Amino acid sequence: MTSAADSAERPRRTRRPRRPDWADRNYTLLAAAAVVTNLGSHGALIAAAFAVLDTGGDEGDVGLVAAARTLPLVLFLLIGGAVADRLPRHRVMVAANALNFLSQGAFAALVLGGEPRLWQMMLLTALGGTGQAFFSPAAEGMLMSSVSGEQASRAFALFRMAMQGAALGGAALGGAMVAAIGPGWVLAVDAVAFAVAGSLRSFLDVSHIPPREPGGGLLADLRDGWREFTGRPWLWTIVAQFSVVVAVVGAAESVYGPLVARDSLGGAGPWGLALGAFGAGTVGGALLMTRWKPRRLLLAGTLCVFPLAAPSAALAVPLPVGGLCAVMFVTGVAIEIFGVSWMTALHQEIPEEKLSRVSAYDWFGSIAMVPLATALAGPAEQAVGRTTALWGCATLVVVVTVAVLFVPDVRNLTRRTKAAARGGPKSGAADGGRGSADTEGTVGRLGSADTEGSVRRLGSADAEGTVGRLG
Repeated sequence: MTSAADSAERPRRTRRPRRPDWADRNYTLLAAAAVVTNLGSHGALIAAAFAVLDTGGDEGDVGLVAAARTLPLVLFLLIGGAVADRLPRHRVMVAANALNFLSQGAFAALVLGGEPRLWQMMLLTALGGTGQAFFSPAAEGMLMSSVSGEQASRAFALFRMAMQGAALGGAALGGAMVAAIGPGWVLAVDAVAFAVAGSLRSFLDVSHIPPREPGGGLLADLRDGWREFTGRPWLWTIVAQFSVVVAVVGAAESVYGPLVARDSLGGAGPWGLALGAFGAGTVGGALLMTRWKPRRLLLAGTLCVFPLAAPSAALAVPLPVGGLCAVMFVTGVAIEIFGVSWMTALHQEIPEEKLSRVSAYDWFGSIAMVPLATALAGPAEQAVGRTTALWGCATLVVVVTVAVLFVPDVRNLTRRTKAAARGGPKSGAADGGRGSADTEGTVGRLGSADTEGSVRRLGSADAEGTVGRLG
């Protein structure tokens, strides 16, 4: 016999899933792994710099170690993108995480065991950059293929909010741990974080991804990705724009920012506060994008690139600490609006089987000029003065962003509002990249998935690379 109490309990047993329908198992695993790696990697950035300084190195040695990661990242990105579209992406990601675990673990052992030599630190950092070059394109494609339907932009925004929050916490925790227990142990924690993240990613399900058809080889895949990239004016023009934006903003924040803070703001503390305000802004921007869905994706996103000129201008004045923090916060909000809009556009317009190759060209274009800009920052200051150099950085951001707005596809590409099969070339290249207003792709785009560094670019999903992309 069924009692009235039992009958009353029945509705409570039928509960809605805790996760939204778009947050499937893959999405949850990717988000958890991204949080873990961001917590570890942002602290490791600080630890690596202090490990170099603790052995008697100077600022130039710190720059050499950073460059050692950047060079293989640039060299192998395109190959990594082609490999990720030929092999199961989750296997590429796990293998890359394993390489990062081994290289970072060896780095930690050297620091804890004595005085590591500069060439040893550069070699291990280069191995980490190589792993990142293969990881990032695979993770970009994996994240996007795990999201479907009209809630894609919300999914990307929540992912980025978790990523940015973990990055902010990781940097604060890492700095405190370096001061308390030394850089070697922080590097060891980062190695463990890579192992945990790789373990999580090994459980990703790729059964929903159609098997890749045999192609004509790695070079043929690279050529195919290049055609996909250059066939969409909105895509290659924005990547070209960010090759300049990421370079000059990176130079301003990594070279001129600390110098202005030392000379005019009171030292490293105020500059750290300003960077923290930027991190808080990125979290706020991602939260905003869980609610706001601009119809003209790239127009809204590109307009939000203009505030990236503001930090360079604020340092050129220079503004007091409070004003600089306000500028950095607004900049963080703006870049997240662009980042979510960009990821949504790629998710909507790029065929799933080509996501990693296109992502590789995106990453390559975005970071290729960073080493050159950083190297030229010092000579530029000596030639024209720091203030003029900073105003030049701000001006370049504005000029290239205005130029992109002249591209019709950037102004006109629209968000699709109804679920439909993901388009191939017809949704992007054939129609000039302008999405219709009545359809939306169902299969999505880490994430670039992992990015590390003070300047991060829009598509990233977590922070494993030292030179990141804005966002």
